[in-house]
Amino acid sequence: MYEPIRTKSVHTMAAAPGVPHRSREEELDIRLAGQLTALLTVTDELRTLATSEGERAALSGAADRIAEEVARLTGGHYPLRAEPTDGGDPSRVPALRQRARTLAGNALAVATSRDDAAAIALAGERLAAHEAGGRDLATA
Repeated sequence: MYEPIRTKSVHTMAAAPGVPHRSREEELDIRLAGQLTALLTVTDELRTLATSEGERAALSGAADRIAEEVARLTGGHYPLRAEPTDGGDPSRVPALRQRARTLAGNALAVATSRDDAAAIALAGERLAAHEAGGRDLATA
């Protein structure tokens, strides 16, 4: 009635011993490091657009903590950081804060699934900081 399958199953080939596989934890580490690296880039951009010295210092400290966390997740490899150019358009700040909130939320979700207390604390702190910053911009 039906012709038998003559080729190997895709699932059989995926389980081949010569093909490298990563564990769930390794995949989550990679994903979390990627989210934090993207958050680091946005944080650096916000730092260059900061209007006060206090805000600039706070964002600089946050960026350093994010870079430390990425280095921890990647086995001591610090992320490459491009220095954003000064004189950017300040009208981009609300969009950058929204992007930072999204990235911090994504990082928080991945950190929670990893059950990584340090990453959860950092992502939660950055999410709260950008939420507060967004309200300040909305009321100004």
